[in-house]
Amino acid sequence: MRKLQSITNKLAPVLAIAAVLLIWLSVTESKVMPAYMLPSPVDVCKALVSDFGTLMEHAAVTLTEAFAGLGIGILLSFVIATLMDRFNFLYKALYPLMVITQTIPTVAIAPLLVLWMGFDMAPKITLVVITTFFPITVSLLDGYRSADPDAIALLRSMGAGKFQIFRYIKFPSSIGHFFSGLRVSASYSVVGAVIAEWLGGFEGLGVYMTRVRKAYAFDKMFAVIIFIIVVSLLLMLLVSVIRKLSMPWERKGENKR
Repeated sequence: MRKLQSITNKLAPVLAIAAVLLIWLSVTESKVMPAYMLPSPVDVCKALVSDFGTLMEHAAVTLTEAFAGLGIGILLSFVIATLMDRFNFLYKALYPLMVITQTIPTVAIAPLLVLWMGFDMAPKITLVVITTFFPITVSLLDGYRSADPDAIALLRSMGAGKFQIFRYIKFPSSIGHFFSGLRVSASYSVVGAVIAEWLGGFEGLGVYMTRVRKAYAFDKMFAVIIFIIVVSLLLMLLVSVIRKLSMPWERKGENKR
């Protein structure tokens, strides 16, 4: 029964994607929408194959920006979340500012960053930091606050200091929450880099997308979109794999069920 349920769970998304592709193909083949507005999935696949080398070259630039911004975002998140958990005044002061940064559209921030920092990687990396910082920080804060109060009280009764409580109780309890936030931020990092590249740059998937859009090559534009989706999904999968390797006790708990 469990094996059948596992197969069903894995088959469901495949069937959903197949249904979307079938509807897409039927719409384009029946000429309900003209090809210049919605290219056929066959044409998109051909464009994806023919431009794969070019896409990989541009993807290397975009992923460099995404990984650099994500790495800086992770470091900042750990520092800020730890300080906010340690000092309640900082939590009350910084949390509203963090929320405000998420209400500002990234499309509105990107032109200012390009204006201030130029057309190199700096504005792209900065935008990725802004988009990835919030989910990880909030997840870490939730993880710190989900620590077992009885375990904390026990350590305090044994004379443990704040650093020891953080090391042995709070930090381990935040790991699962951290990976949940990282999974979201990993996909945001690619999207953030692409949006920043729309507004200026020389290489990257966003720059290539702008070029093919201006050339009205919408089959190539759809190919770039699909390529970005695949890259984002692979990054999310990579985070899930790292989580399983970093938290082997979760797999043991699942096996016991």
